[in-house]
Amino acid sequence: MTRSRVLPHMVWPAMSPDLNPIEHVWDQLKQRLDDRTPPPRDLAELRVALVEEWNALPQNNIMRLVRSMRRRCQAVIFRFTNLFLVFRTFPLTFDFC
Repeated sequence: MTRSRVLPHMVWPAMSPDLNPIEHVWDQLKQRLDDRTPPPRDLAELRVALVEEWNALPQNNIMRLVRSMRRRCQAVIFRFTNLFLVFRTFPLTFDFC
């Protein structure tokens, strides 16, 4: 018998890679790879370096990014809502010759 569990989830904003925590993690990983001296010389060394740097990423940084998702999404929604209210109050008209 299997038990079903409901995992908490968020509705993800479309077309918003800047809000995605993994994008920030990839940036951190890339920076760590760029800082390596000497840099990886071939694909095999790159694979080893990626695993080493991935394992060395501080978990508290990743958790901080994940925990900030709700706040960042709410900020985007708040700004979008305010922008919508401004445009609704001052409708734009386009006059073409």
